[in-house]
Amino acid sequence: MPNTSEQQVSPATGSPALTTVMDGAVAVLSMGLAPYNLMDRNLNHELIEGLEWARREGARAVVLRSSLRHFSAGADLDAMIADADAADVLDWGFTGTLRAFDTHPAPIIASIGGVCVGGGFELALACDLIVASESAKIGSVEVTVGLHPLMGAVQRITQRAGAARAKEMALLGRRYPASTLERWNIINWVVGDERLDSATMVIAQELAHGPSVANAATKRLVSVAVSEGLAAADEAMAEIQRPIMRSADFRIGVRSYREKGIGMAEFEGR
Repeated sequence: MPNTSEQQVSPATGSPALTTVMDGAVAVLSMGLAPYNLMDRNLNHELIEGLEWARREGARAVVLRSSLRHFSAGADLDAMIADADAADVLDWGFTGTLRAFDTHPAPIIASIGGVCVGGGFELALACDLIVASESAKIGSVEVTVGLHPLMGAVQRITQRAGAARAKEMALLGRRYPASTLERWNIINWVVGDERLDSATMVIAQELAHGPSVANAATKRLVSVAVSEGLAAADEAMAEIQRPIMRSADFRIGVRSYREKGIGMAEFEGR
């Protein structure tokens, strides 16, 4: 990947939790907390910081990936037990992480390879789109250690695939092939293992070259529809769409359509 800028964020000990790099207008956030990108309070915080960095860099699309063999094997259970012994509520900032993903203006793509379970799967579900390799094994496995998903998987699987599938995945704790979850509408695309990075970047670059103001409005409108319902989304449309009407890209798109035909516009992201 060509790099235009780079930032590295390291935890107090161990390997870097997150590295960030710009590839054109795409911000690539790579988790590298060896050996399995185990989720904890620190990684949650650094993901939020990574998204803020992407916003400051003016990223028009974001990729969340792993620099390791596996996307994430879930939570750091030792740290979780230690915190659970001290309090009833696990204060790892999960809600803040989910809010950061949801309110980030650019589309966020999860690129999943290897094992993606528990909290790692929940991170992927917090993204707008998911690309997974054919060999990826994915699931909500928390029940196998006496938990249930703590960072939104139950409600997001319910939203994407229905109540029965959400209950099946959370209650049985199985790992599923990516093709099954694509069929259930939980992930968007399955690609060959060797094509995961390239296929993800093709989609990310397509998004990054799109009309960023309109894309941000799409994210906002979907969020309203999911959280508040269809009628609320209808009522919110005019206000959410106001920036689109004022955008340069709308005018660029119309002019390009008239002069060159559909799909030829070169948007500027403003």
